Amino acid sequence: MPTTTTTQPLDRRGKTITTFVVFDAAQRLESMQQGDVLELLTDDFEPFEHDLPAWCGAVGHRLIETEPIADGRRFVIEKGPPAPKHTAAAIVVSSEGLEELLSPLGFALAAALERIEVHLFVQGPAVRVLTRGYRPRLSGWARPFSRFAAAGMAKTGHIPAQDKLRQLHGLGAHIYLCGPSMEHFKVQERDLIIDGIPMIEYLSFMAIMEQVEIHLYS
Repeated sequence: MPTTTTTQPLDRRGKTITTFVVFDAAQRLESMQQGDVLELLTDDFEPFEHDLPAWCGAVGHRLIETEPIADGRRFVIEKGPPAPKHTAAAIVVSSEGLEELLSPLGFALAAALERIEVHLFVQGPAVRVLTRGYRPRLSGWARPFSRFAAAGMAKTGHIPAQDKLRQLHGLGAHIYLCGPSMEHFKVQERDLIIDGIPMIEYLSFMAIMEQVEIHLYS
């Protein structure tokens, strides 16, 4: 019997952070059938021309077409079958700073979106990022301007660090907290935004790192 292919639009113009755009695209494709098509509209921003084909290739979707349009770029993506992945990444996050969190959480999200198994070890002052109501700030003389910086970053698609951690958790990432850091920075388990995070130390995470292919430190 003939099959019916549906096409769904997704407009993410105005955002220039690829993990933000791809997270939404991945969520939309998750609800679609294999062979269905997503028409994704983005800004005409060069990183998209490289990152979106890389992501499609990594997870098994087919990029049918990409073209510039009057006010952006159009990507036509056909949902493919699940692509088996046997790669894992171990990522260490130590800083609680607004800017310092961008890189490790960005790489962690990129890995999770490519269906790489992510192990995220949060230690040092970074354990405070997982507490309710915490807002990362700029360091030094720029600290008073943290709210303005965060607002500017949000416009491009850099969502708050806690939202990224929730996204990672929802994508199946394994998050661990350093027990001594929790004690030193007076963070209680009841204060955490995610329940059931294991409290470990270096030896436990070293055992994990020994088993994975990708290692990132921040």
